[in-house]
Amino acid sequence: MSSFAGRFSGRNAIITGGASGLGLAVARRIRAEGGQVALWDLNADALAAADVDAAHTVAVDVADAAQVAVATLSSVAALGHVDILICSAGITGATAPVQDFPLDSWYRTIAINLHGVFHCCRAVVPHMLTRGYGRIVNIASVAGKEGNPNASAYSASKAGVIGFTKSLGKELATKGVIANSLTPATFESPILDQLPSSQVEYMRSRIPMGRLGMVEESAAMVCFMASQECSFTTAATFDTSGGRTTF
Repeated sequence: MSSFAGRFSGRNAIITGGASGLGLAVARRIRAEGGQVALWDLNADALAAADVDAAHTVAVDVADAAQVAVATLSSVAALGHVDILICSAGITGATAPVQDFPLDSWYRTIAINLHGVFHCCRAVVPHMLTRGYGRIVNIASVAGKEGNPNASAYSASKAGVIGFTKSLGKELATKGVIANSLTPATFESPILDQLPSSQVEYMRSRIPMGRLGMVEESAAMVCFMASQECSFTTAATFDTSGGRTTF
């Protein structure tokens, strides 16, 4: 049982990319700590198979603003209200140098990783402002701080998430709604299946602790960021990188 039992009692969360990886780990923990969750994911089959007692699930492409708007209304109706938004949906994009980078992969990576975060925040924030309370956690990456070679679209999209969240957090700073981003180093997750092993080993070699992270480690940080305890930090970046980033 979680040592924070009841921490999310009465709280409702929308979690994108919620059918696997970090999104699913966060959903499990919020449920274990008394909260309700609505899971959004592009993969309808993965949603159906997700082993978490979700109050609502939606197959949605966060790159599509119209789909996000519809999903927001349906999830808010199912939950009653929304207190927490976790934007975890993301893809790695191609692994290639800039001069060879496929245009379709560039546009799709930016659309999901950056535009998707914007679409979700834009749709959900008004519901939080109505209640005067909210916690937003946007999942960025150490690549957004340092850049990874042969991953320009991913690095650029995650840098964009960091900058966007800093702007959003400042806009909402007096409204009771807190927005922060997380910059994890590589951790064990299904998203690694999208990468060649050489790219994974490069990222592992950059981590001073000498290992990949565990999804539970980042989920623990996200749940603090999503809780009422995180009350005087906004427009900030939290780090779970095994010592890779120091700023």
